[in-house]
Amino acid sequence: MIRDAQDQDLSAITDIYNEAVVAGGSTADLTPRTLEQRRAWVASHEPRHDFPVVVLEDENGKVVGFGSLSRFHPRAGYDGVVELSYYIATAAQQKGYGTQMVSWLVNKARQLGNRKANALIFASNAGSIALMKHFGFTRYGFLPQACFDGHRYLDMSYWYLDL
Repeated sequence: MIRDAQDQDLSAITDIYNEAVVAGGSTADLTPRTLEQRRAWVASHEPRHDFPVVVLEDENGKVVGFGSLSRFHPRAGYDGVVELSYYIATAAQQKGYGTQMVSWLVNKARQLGNRKANALIFASNAGSIALMKHFGFTRYGFLPQACFDGHRYLDMSYWYLDL
């Protein structure tokens, strides 16, 4: 089940995100985030109706992932373009949760009347690249060695979907 993130989900969101920080390869943050930093991140998605933060629960009601639609750029001329992002707990990966989350985010972006969805994916992240292709995203950019993830320099790929 995918639902709006609530205050009681902040611990799970923080834990899932910090797994990605420590593992490297899916975020540019180099140090784990605090609960308050994640709370501020959720709060930055205003208005929440237009920029949702959601969690994905498994069949037992455990939060195993989260995702968001974020403002692509603060300048008004970019309105209608959103950035989607998602994280799935390591133990829950390769079980179809990423597909469910991206599907929900793309459909929500369409329902909200956005015209494009954008995603930044490490070029070595084969799972997320496969998801982008599955949903019809087009790679429009590639920046070699764009990000140091704490372990190595990684290439970034930039993807978009006309909604």
